[in-house]
Amino acid sequence: MSTRHRPPVEARVYVPAPGEASDVEPVPAGDVTEGVVRVGGTIRRPHQPQSLAVAAYLDWLEDAGFEGAPRFLGRDAEGRDVLTFLAGECAGPVPEAWVQSEELLASVARLLRRLHTASAGFVPAAHPFPPRYTPPGAVSPEPAELVCHLDVTPQNVVVREGLAVGLVDFDLAGPATAFKDSFNTASHWAPLRDPADGWPGWEANDPFRRLRIFADAYGWTDAERHALPAFGIEAAALSYRRMEHNARVLGGGWARMWGEGVGGMIRRRGAWLEANADRFVDALTGR
Repeated sequence: MSTRHRPPVEARVYVPAPGEASDVEPVPAGDVTEGVVRVGGTIRRPHQPQSLAVAAYLDWLEDAGFEGAPRFLGRDAEGRDVLTFLAGECAGPVPEAWVQSEELLASVARLLRRLHTASAGFVPAAHPFPPRYTPPGAVSPEPAELVCHLDVTPQNVVVREGLAVGLVDFDLAGPATAFKDSFNTASHWAPLRDPADGWPGWEANDPFRRLRIFADAYGWTDAERHALPAFGIEAAALSYRRMEHNARVLGGGWARMWGEGVGGMIRRRGAWLEANADRFVDALTGR
């Protein structure tokens, strides 16, 4: 891996170049972070507790040659994190018809695999990621083996000419496992959810077929394919308790999502995965 000479992330200050564009364009709000704007060729985001850990991770990805992530440029005069803007198209809150492309789906899986390969070896020693809440008595299915994105939704994937080329919004990044991150991504892109919670216009899509396309493109092992239903059921139970905690303790976007019924959707997903466990394994392992 190459090593670039750059100031430490905590000392990096962004100074606009003379004549740099300063037009401000609002960016669609994410589920949790608000106040994100595009200024010229940069993205400005409110500084958060995990910002320095994310910045160090983005530096690592740059040195690893991964081109599908923004670069951290520093903090501006208002204290906001400044990142490079990745040109392309991202899905809206209700993913458009073009997001259903199976070619795009496979490219998302390949992009995620490249991210995980580039992430190997990164240890956030100087700026650890804030610990995730684990409910009392719960066993987290995500030991800290690899720093991952953990929020590869259609809204956070940059698409050009029908293929996934970049990832944005690393706010939820942190230590987990490649399988956790890839399962989470597949859950958003298949999608893996009770049909009652499906997006309008997606009714004709077969989530079992789409999951197989993703698994083959990413390269899930036979053991991972067999483990998916149980892993997904356990992950849904943990996600429900985390979302409930975050809504109560952190408020903001977490409370808004909880109030909109995300807890019920998570529980229905877990029940749907359990009811279709054999069908998922057959879809993933059948020849």
